[in-house]
Amino acid sequence: MTAEIATWTPPWLDRPLQAGRYGHFGRPVVFFPTGGADWLDCERFGMVEALAPLIEAGEIKLYSVDAVNRDAWTQPDLPPWRRAWLQARYDEWLVEQLVPAIRRDCGGYEGPLLAAGASLGAYQALNALCKHPQHFGAGVGMSGTYILDRRVGGWWGPDYYFNQPVQYLPNLGDSAQLRALRQRRFLFGLGSGPHESPDYTWRAADVLGAKGVPNRVEVWGQGSDHDWPTWRAMLPAFLPQLMRSL
Repeated sequence: MTAEIATWTPPWLDRPLQAGRYGHFGRPVVFFPTGGADWLDCERFGMVEALAPLIEAGEIKLYSVDAVNRDAWTQPDLPPWRRAWLQARYDEWLVEQLVPAIRRDCGGYEGPLLAAGASLGAYQALNALCKHPQHFGAGVGMSGTYILDRRVGGWWGPDYYFNQPVQYLPNLGDSAQLRALRQRRFLFGLGSGPHESPDYTWRAADVLGAKGVPNRVEVWGQGSDHDWPTWRAMLPAFLPQLMRSL
């Protein structure tokens, strides 16, 4: 299956941001990469193949996108403020550039997109849904790294706070954002193997639940490691569940 590729050159990043599209019909699904990955890892590690039945049936249109995980969150020598600043600029790019491009590519589609990702990509999916429920109707996070506090070493600033749902959601009062979020869904997939961080998942789920945001944690059993074979099984199972709820 061949991807149609789009490229952006944002002035705030020293490399291009790219996205690939797989399929021609169906609900748009935005897939965010893991920590050190780029948009091609979705294809390299077999996720596109795993989703092929949904893509070929015209149920989903998959957009595998770049993120700033490898520029910001996995760079140990980068100052915390810079990491958060890059994430904030990425979030602006997401809604100002990527989402409109996806809507145009879908013939002016005005309905909800789905967000999905694994590990740090799961954080990006959760952040996209929580910050922009006017664009994203549901999300899937698998083996998620939803809490980034240890990556900023106690530093705090608005760019960080407003891109950390586990921090700002508890303080979010009655608003259009919260009312919209309460009509959305997030599905947390959690494996049982090495390198999983179940505390991250349960804390994020508790935060959403406390604000009345529908969510569910699905724990997979033995052999479900923090790795692509688990995620390739989870996502094709989870997406139809979420699409039925939209």
